[in-house]
Amino acid sequence: MSIDDLHLNLRNLEPEDYPRLKALMDAVYNDIGGAWEKHTIDRLIAEFPDGQILIEDDDRIVGIALTVLVDYETFSNPHKYDDLIGNREIILNNAEGDALYGLDVLIDPAYRGYRLGRRLYEARKDLCRSMNLRAILAGGRIPNYYEHADELSPTEYIEQVSRKEIHDPILSFQLANDFLVKRLLKKYLPEDERSQGYATLLEWNNILYEPVERVLHSRKTQVRVGAVQWQMREFASVEQVLQQVEFYVDAMADYQSDFAVFPELFNTPLMALTDQSDQRKAIHFLAGFTERFRAEISRMAVSYNINIIAGSMVEEDDEERLYNVSYLCHRDGSVERQAKLHITPQERRDWIVEGGDELQVFETDAGRIGILICYDVEFPELPRLLAEQDMDILFVPFWTDTKNSYLRVRHCSQARAIENECYVVACGSVGNVPSIENLDIQYAQSSVFSPSDFAFPHDAVMSETTPNTEMVMFSDLDLTRLRIVRSEGSVTNLKDRRKDLFDLRWRDWSWKSGASSQDSV
Repeated sequence: MSIDDLHLNLRNLEPEDYPRLKALMDAVYNDIGGAWEKHTIDRLIAEFPDGQILIEDDDRIVGIALTVLVDYETFSNPHKYDDLIGNREIILNNAEGDALYGLDVLIDPAYRGYRLGRRLYEARKDLCRSMNLRAILAGGRIPNYYEHADELSPTEYIEQVSRKEIHDPILSFQLANDFLVKRLLKKYLPEDERSQGYATLLEWNNILYEPVERVLHSRKTQVRVGAVQWQMREFASVEQVLQQVEFYVDAMADYQSDFAVFPELFNTPLMALTDQSDQRKAIHFLAGFTERFRAEISRMAVSYNINIIAGSMVEEDDEERLYNVSYLCHRDGSVERQAKLHITPQERRDWIVEGGDELQVFETDAGRIGILICYDVEFPELPRLLAEQDMDILFVPFWTDTKNSYLRVRHCSQARAIENECYVVACGSVGNVPSIENLDIQYAQSSVFSPSDFAFPHDAVMSETTPNTEMVMFSDLDLTRLRIVRSEGSVTNLKDRRKDLFDLRWRDWSWKSGASSQDSV
């Protein structure tokens, strides 16, 4: 299965999904009886629709989480699986319950390795928070216990799994998702021979208690951004660069970032793998790696459940024309692109890079975003056009050599945040690579800028890195504050524009061939 073919969608289970659900459960639960009957699932959906969550890839169900409401005091004490089941295998959902109980989480074996189980667990946690419930409880099987039953008691086995001395496919996963073992449950599921009837009572506590809209049908308002101030260095292979990229993606995902951001042309050191005497041939050589980078970074976005702004890379079209392109790799597997529109004199002179002709706001699960590559942010018309389309966050991957070059990008980025009442994330590279022409020196201090008003930091800087040091920067962005400042701020830049005196238009690209049409944004 190619990462390019993934089209993941997270949604609630519907009755008509049952045939595909049954096929998945029969395949995964062949050792404990297979799927629930249709009337069981239909009743569960009718009584608690928000708790039944699936992940689908086009028309194929590839992951499922079934959940009920329970009384915390009852089910945080010893119980059996049968305590959840009524007559005719009806799963007992307590509409007045104050905790979630995780019944099943299962992933299609062909889709394992993409961390889809973690995505389902995160959806459950979001549901718990949105319903203002005390906790998530679960009785967790320990299916590898039978391999150690002769020498370890169940308690000793659980302790060794907790210390990562033994791997258990269910318990290890639950511990990695912040669940704590509360107690050992005996005769929990007697027919489970691999666990020899034992299970763990697991609990995840909700410490927020902030009710929100139904999570699966609303956009996030609290967004975490992680940005890599990337060290330019010599690499011996493409694999080394990708390994470094994945290291940072993994780190930012561990901190539950919604976005991971890389700088402009971050993979340029690979030009050292070819002859530097002809810069045009060298840049075409670099463009030959772009498709692999795009595919691998898209895989990381899905696998680590994080949206990735893949800096920018040189892209070559069928006519061998070159563009400087940033890829937005969504965590659902889709990929979108934004080409640099304004090309610097150096790019145009040494590499014959051309400017793109499209500008758009991208809809993500963590806000509406725009991407402008380096020089583009110095043209205020572009962010204003994006602001007209309700952009929340503007990402600016950049690459500057000297401090004065950097300051142009920095000051323009901060101005764009104030003018357009949005967040701006500027992410650059550092380090020196004398062996590559045009890459000999770097200067950067990556930053996150906000509007300048009382709801934001006094200097309108949300976060910034140490200059010229490789590091990761995190920043939490509240999108609700943008809506407030746009309507009730000390000043309201977007609302107060004198449209009776001026306006701004995006000229249709057909003007290059002689047409004169103009399209208003």
